[in-house]
Amino acid sequence: MKTIDDDIKNGNIRQVYLLYGEENYLKRQYRDKLRHALVAEGDNMNFSAYEGKNINPKELIDLAETLPFFAEKRLILIENSGFFKNQAEELAAYLKTVPETTCFVFVEEEVDKRSKMYKAAKNAGSVVEFARQKEELLTRWITGRIRREGKKITNQAMQLFLSMTGSDMENIDKELEKLLCYCMDKDGIYPDDVESVCSGQINNRIFDMVNAIAAKDQKQALLLYYDLLELKEPPMRILFLIARQFQILFLVKSMRMQGLDQTVIAQKAGIPSFAVGRNLKQAGGFTIEQLERALEDAVAAETDIKTGQMADQLAVELLIVKYSKAA
Repeated sequence: MKTIDDDIKNGNIRQVYLLYGEENYLKRQYRDKLRHALVAEGDNMNFSAYEGKNINPKELIDLAETLPFFAEKRLILIENSGFFKNQAEELAAYLKTVPETTCFVFVEEEVDKRSKMYKAAKNAGSVVEFARQKEELLTRWITGRIRREGKKITNQAMQLFLSMTGSDMENIDKELEKLLCYCMDKDGIYPDDVESVCSGQINNRIFDMVNAIAAKDQKQALLLYYDLLELKEPPMRILFLIARQFQILFLVKSMRMQGLDQTVIAQKAGIPSFAVGRNLKQAGGFTIEQLERALEDAVAAETDIKTGQMADQLAVELLIVKYSKAA
């Protein structure tokens, strides 16, 4: 990110930028920074945008060879093209010879670092990964936003807020905006405010469902499942999220048994450090063997659905029933 900021500040714009990773909020921020630095607002003569898997590389190359119209640079923005997971050999070869008057900005969710396109982009310009941000950085970012509004937030409220929003900056931004509006006439933000305003993500509903399963509260687990279905959440996505939660519980429980500390557990399990405690507490409702079997059963349920042996909604329901059944 600093590389892009420095390039813009110094006026040293490169011919190729690849922005990729899970953190969509930051990707959009830097995509827009580059656009504003390269072309004037409303300049559609020198700005072209493409999105999707059916982009013609030859069309991009022809456009890149066209001189900008009364401007220094032509910007070609390509999003979610899949070029960095496929071959796209013609375009990869062309990136070595992009004229100084053209700038390519690629924005992708996933890339294959072994691909010719990735290597070509890295050699021709700048590659920047936008990964999920760590708790410390998120806390500083949120605190800064709140201070600029002349308010403060208690540590307890901050922890609750992060536990409800997760680490996705787009979701945090949306929920923080609602929270600041709600607390407009207050000088601070407290846990009650967070509880009143912030929507728990789908992930939090899944967490609550697994909590109910661990507590053998079958009625509550099924109610939460039916709630998710009412919200039009696809059963296959619910199955994926349940399996992922069981995977997290398996990891944190096994690592705790090995005597690893909270920081290491968070890093290896891929969760924020503030979430380790509550996951360990939830994992206490299962044995390691039960968690292993639950993961195996989730894979079996997915196979049954994909092979048409069982309807998706029923397969997920049976999984919930099995593990929430009282001993």
